[in-house]
Amino acid sequence: MTALRAEATALAPRSPTRARLVLRRFLARRAALAGLAVVALLLVLGFAGPYLTHWSYTDIDYTALREPPSSRHWFGTNRIGQDVYAQTVRGLQKSLLVGLLVGVVSTAVAALVGACAGYFGGWADRVLMFLVDLLLVLPSFLVLAILAPRLRGTGWLGFVGLLALFAWMVTSRVVRAMTRSLREREFVRAARSLGVGPARIITRHVLPNVASFLVIDATLAVGGAVMSETALSYFGFGIQAPDVSLGTLIADYTGSAVTYPWMFFFPAGLLVVFVLAVNLVGDGLRDAFDPTSRPSDRHTK
Repeated sequence: MTALRAEATALAPRSPTRARLVLRRFLARRAALAGLAVVALLLVLGFAGPYLTHWSYTDIDYTALREPPSSRHWFGTNRIGQDVYAQTVRGLQKSLLVGLLVGVVSTAVAALVGACAGYFGGWADRVLMFLVDLLLVLPSFLVLAILAPRLRGTGWLGFVGLLALFAWMVTSRVVRAMTRSLREREFVRAARSLGVGPARIITRHVLPNVASFLVIDATLAVGGAVMSETALSYFGFGIQAPDVSLGTLIADYTGSAVTYPWMFFFPAGLLVVFVLAVNLVGDGLRDAFDPTSRPSDRHTK
């Protein structure tokens, strides 16, 4: 009976009371709420924006070359008559898809590898951490630049997998350290004594107790993935024509930033706004999940 009560305490961190407390702390951060609203608006723009215009990102209007913003072309046109609004929302959509998928995949891999290494220890820990150390010492940007052109046949999903491959190692080390601490807690020992298998212990007792860190890390990983995709696409190693992303648009229109600013500043502005908004949301989540924060802190942020 004592063991069952000890195991039941594992559910405490996930109780509705704690969830409400975290929600109240997050809602008290105005900057985080503003960032969340901006992210939501950009998601709507990226996925609903293409349906607000009859222009496709590949359409060409030969009667409007380098035309400034107007009622016909909301963001103007580029040098061959393509609608900049249609291209920008398509590029935003593609960059958001890449960022979201990389954030989710890399966080899931980090959680699995870190939890297994921390819980099992021994040879499993040594093998997994050797893999982590090996990937950490590799020059990721150089490897991505070399491998990305060879994965063009797999489409943009292959590019997502390549980005996720180098985005999980540091997080896995943190999860490993947290798991090593959790495996000595009473509720984990009670579960083992009751014959609960390692997989169930990891999924039911370990991962829920590191979920707050994983949520924050996944949020920030999305912004980092969008920046990585933009940088690689800017140098021609990312999203390939005829598709577009914010990185390809910024690369194409950098030379027109002064003479035809609407071509450059719309995609560049959306990129800056999105990354800043994601960082505000990540900071808000970190403060909300931080058990040492006090209610008085809300008025100082």
